[in-house]
Amino acid sequence: MNWIYWSLLSALFAGATAVLAKVGVAGVNSNLATAIRTTVILVFSWVIAYATAQPGAIRNLSPRTWVFLVLSGLATGLSWLCYFRALQLGEASRVAPIDKLSVAFVILFAALFLGERLTLVRGAGGLLIVAGAIILALE
Repeated sequence: MNWIYWSLLSALFAGATAVLAKVGVAGVNSNLATAIRTTVILVFSWVIAYATAQPGAIRNLSPRTWVFLVLSGLATGLSWLCYFRALQLGEASRVAPIDKLSVAFVILFAALFLGERLTLVRGAGGLLIVAGAIILALE
């Protein structure tokens, strides 16, 4: 499978996540709910990594890789804490579109920090995502 199929599966599971999390966070501290979810992800991802990684792969990671993976993990954790709190306070159908503004941020950050081209099509697509998120959130 190429990147598009994996991306579509990611979107499918992310959509399911919002609905499942909304039900799961009802009546529970959102930080505790995030911790439970993160524990499940931790165990699940280590099982997958162990089953598919080459022996000794973790020892071959560069310090730079460690730094950026740790920073990415911290950003993910902060995102999840905020997301679960937002789900606890708002409707999933309004929270999720705002969360997907991350796509517009990725377009911007990729241009600024990764040197990816910000084309007219990408800019227009990003603006449409922003407009759609605003329309759905203000409904």
